[in-house]
Amino acid sequence: MSSRVAVIGVGITDFGELWDESFRSLITKAGTEAINDSGLEGEMIDAMYIGSMSPGLFSSQEHVSSLVADHAGLKGIPATRVEAACSSGALALRESYLSIKSGEMDYVVAGGVEKMTDIPSNSAAVTLMGAGDQEWEAFKGATFPGLYALMAQRHMYKYGTTLKQISQVSVKSHDNAALNPKAQFRFRVSLEQVMNSTPIAEPLRLLHCSPITDGAAAVVLASEEKARELTDNPVWISASSCSTDTIALHDRDSISQMDAAVRAGNEAYRKAGVKPSDIDFAEVHDCFAIAEIMAIEALGFCKLGGGGRLTEDDETSLSGRIPINTSGGLKGKGHPVGATGIAQVVEAVSQLRGEAGKRQVDDARLGLTHNVGGSGGTCVVHILSNE
Repeated sequence: MSSRVAVIGVGITDFGELWDESFRSLITKAGTEAINDSGLEGEMIDAMYIGSMSPGLFSSQEHVSSLVADHAGLKGIPATRVEAACSSGALALRESYLSIKSGEMDYVVAGGVEKMTDIPSNSAAVTLMGAGDQEWEAFKGATFPGLYALMAQRHMYKYGTTLKQISQVSVKSHDNAALNPKAQFRFRVSLEQVMNSTPIAEPLRLLHCSPITDGAAAVVLASEEKARELTDNPVWISASSCSTDTIALHDRDSISQMDAAVRAGNEAYRKAGVKPSDIDFAEVHDCFAIAEIMAIEALGFCKLGGGGRLTEDDETSLSGRIPINTSGGLKGKGHPVGATGIAQVVEAVSQLRGEAGKRQVDDARLGLTHNVGGSGGTCVVHILSNE
């Protein structure tokens, strides 16, 4: 059994409306970049796990595990597609981690990809709602903006969270995305622009919502022995955890807290032997601005109900106590759903290597990633360290 698992290579495409790119070209570019970054030759890769939520509906392509292995020049290796809605990428990483941790593999590629813009936006919304409960939510007309709007309304009622605080999440995310050359929205927005943007589902406005995005990301993992042979600056996966909840929002004990995130976060802290106060930065799942507020509460960066105040007090900015979504998050960087969990890890590795440029967190040693499927039916948390 391998004692530790390291990330030794990362790759990521531009995120956005990439009309000249295909599903296969995106993941091939990200995977090739990650393998080149690792210093490995392709024939050394033992296996591959690919996160993708719905390539059949977005791109009319199934059997993507074989497709990706073929076009990445890795034909012959075992390749597995992993699906857990918007947390597909993080779960692919977790499966890759476990395959090395078991001692079965030495080098594994974990990738994530989604090509979402080849179908009309209304069709994309229907496809995305496949991550919810079809019988009790989608059939009744629920959408994810509507579900997260319910969460926001309850959070505002229960804790006094304000529209201004929710909007400040988007302002901060765009500030960070403006510094990220891979981000979909590389521009800043004002608080007034966010609060006055088009209403989508009360209280959520357009600028509270993550976009439809094309993109891919990949990482190469290695056992501790192999990693030390290849690099002097590995980034270690200190913990990997996953938890689930009811898929339907109405079946939960509370809609103002994601219990799966609480459980996954607590398990990750236990495995890594750290506390929330030890984390230097985090990439969290902000598909809607209220989701970031709920995430930082669930992960213990503030008390329950305190996420709005923590954001308003500028504690989650690049210079704050706990920088959140230095990449720009799903809101600013973009959200190609199958790729998001891997992209979060690419950002974490960049920070821990000291390679994040103008968005670099000072003295970053310990980072956390938090990836959610649907409205919280799945949550995957990873803790990474450069020590």
